[in-house]
Amino acid sequence: NVLFFIIDDLRPALGCYDYPKVLSPNIDQLASHSVKFMNAHVQQTVCGPSRTSFLTSRRPDTTRLYDFGSYWRNHAGNYTSLPQHFKENGYFTYSIGKVFHPGICSNYNDDYPLSWSKPAYHPPTQQYKMKPVCPGADGKLHMNLLCPVNVSTQPEHSLPDIQSTEHALQMIKSFSMDKTQPFFLAVGFHKPHIPYKFPEEYLDLYPLSEIDLAPNPFIPPDLPLVAFSPYTQMRIREDVAALNLSFPFGPIPTEFQRKIRQHYYSSVTYTDSMVGKVLQQLEDSGFADDTIIVLMGDHGWSLGEHGDWCKYENFEVVTRVPLLVHIPGMTDAYHRKASKFNYIDLLKTRGNKIAFSASGPHSNGLVEAVDLYPTLAELAQIPIPPTCPENPFNVSLNQWLRNAKKIRKKYLFLEYDNSFFLTISAVSWKSAVFSQYPRPSDYPQENTDLPNLKDIRIMGYTMRTHHHRFTEWVTFDPVHFFANFSQIHARELYLRDSDPLEIYNVANLEMYSGLVSKLHT
Repeated sequence: NVLFFIIDDLRPALGCYDYPKVLSPNIDQLASHSVKFMNAHVQQTVCGPSRTSFLTSRRPDTTRLYDFGSYWRNHAGNYTSLPQHFKENGYFTYSIGKVFHPGICSNYNDDYPLSWSKPAYHPPTQQYKMKPVCPGADGKLHMNLLCPVNVSTQPEHSLPDIQSTEHALQMIKSFSMDKTQPFFLAVGFHKPHIPYKFPEEYLDLYPLSEIDLAPNPFIPPDLPLVAFSPYTQMRIREDVAALNLSFPFGPIPTEFQRKIRQHYYSSVTYTDSMVGKVLQQLEDSGFADDTIIVLMGDHGWSLGEHGDWCKYENFEVVTRVPLLVHIPGMTDAYHRKASKFNYIDLLKTRGNKIAFSASGPHSNGLVEAVDLYPTLAELAQIPIPPTCPENPFNVSLNQWLRNAKKIRKKYLFLEYDNSFFLTISAVSWKSAVFSQYPRPSDYPQENTDLPNLKDIRIMGYTMRTHHHRFTEWVTFDPVHFFANFSQIHARELYLRDSDPLEIYNVANLEMYSGLVSKLHT
């Protein structure tokens, strides 16, 4: 079986990714039984294009989806999707929550019946995403960014991810009644996507006085303005609009910055709880030892880095995502516990951190979201679809996973301590990974973050190597889908070894002209 978690706007702000400020014990527990990919990157940092990309294993320039205005089967090619491939190979496939992006991106039906065995489930309370349901200090309800709530006062006395979790538990229970057909269950959680609407008790886990600020909170002096996002989707929220921020650069007041980060962290912990409940049901229903589990974010999110508060850009903080792959009998074989997934309720433990005695293997290799499709097909021992065109960049991650198995065998009988981490040794792999983001203009404007296809005039292609991030913003023709690399609007080059926060753009320095020329090629 396959259980595939897709979490909206989740950056690697998790305990298992060395981010102890965020409490994520259930995902950390999963990580202790999984391969943890430390350098996984998506191909475009917005929901619709990213999901279409990794669910078809094709890049945005192939799906031709850079916005939310087209359905790939009509617009670019009748590609076989990841769940469709499993369905065609005997699996019962089912979608809960936000998996494909809803709307025209997935033909208004989540690509049913091609991808799914039955119509997808969407939590009914998601319809209130843009409604005034957030209590304010004035006693009225508002459409706010910051929205901790008493769940009992909300429409239907619930929230979208609570409803998706409840439905997932029911489905897993139903699978246990008839185990003759394997399942491919995709569960998409909406949080920590804005607005930050979650049960208010999670906010108590993060005292505002303990909330940090971004380590690089200012717009870099040499940042080309085409690279900057004015976070317009946040500005339409009533509490943000009340700040009267100047457009396009802000800045947001420091105290409100802390609140945004506090609410993002709270949203992550709330989502972690939902993940834990699904994993516990998987355990209780007898599937923990025969289910491949994947957990990933559809892209990251800026929390003040570079003066940004969004995802619509090409920096590491938004292209990089958490990616965990659990393979029964391989990634968990050195754990001797009878039960792998025990739900951890931080609200009852009062936020006490949970330590795990051993970490699963992890990889520092550069991998991409488009690699997941062939990886899962190979792991499930179903045919891998033929590649098109010849020698594409998307390949299977299983070289890493096979290496993890070798290491597991080698170290199986060693005693682990809390400081020991398995690292998968180097294999021949990618020397670079790629993402891209469109812009309507060189200077930030109202539609900079989410330009429609017809308005795209510039495409920013970014390449992450082991030592650099190199980005070129080039002229783009949205009619013929042509990127003209002879017409360069701006360049960015960040030296990752000395500048991991990507603050200093050295692309225009003469001493790096040779490197820029090489990376351009």
